[in-house]
Amino acid sequence: MTNLTDDTFQAEYCAERLKALSDPLRLKIVSLLRHGELTVTDISQFLETEIVTVSHHLKILKHSQFVTPRRQGRFIYYSLNKDLVQDSIETLNLGCCKIQIAEDEKET
Repeated sequence: MTNLTDDTFQAEYCAERLKALSDPLRLKIVSLLRHGELTVTDISQFLETEIVTVSHHLKILKHSQFVTPRRQGRFIYYSLNKDLVQDSIETLNLGCCKIQIAEDEKET
């Protein structure tokens, strides 16, 4: 019989990771970063969102280890954490579960 108190699924850890992805803007940032590293300004322009708002969401994604910053001169470039990315940037492996990211649909 399985010990129900044994949390091999790591529910608390998984819930925190999923909570970091619970905002639509953060999901859009993750989707953008699948295509390569970007600065806050780049992301802000792509999403037509204020830089301060993007910075706030990047901080949450960084704290949750979804994104990795890289400083080059006065710029910081953000990319998806390489440990999470699988299957040609279409799957994020959170350790407790995997998230399949659908390809962007083309407008017809």
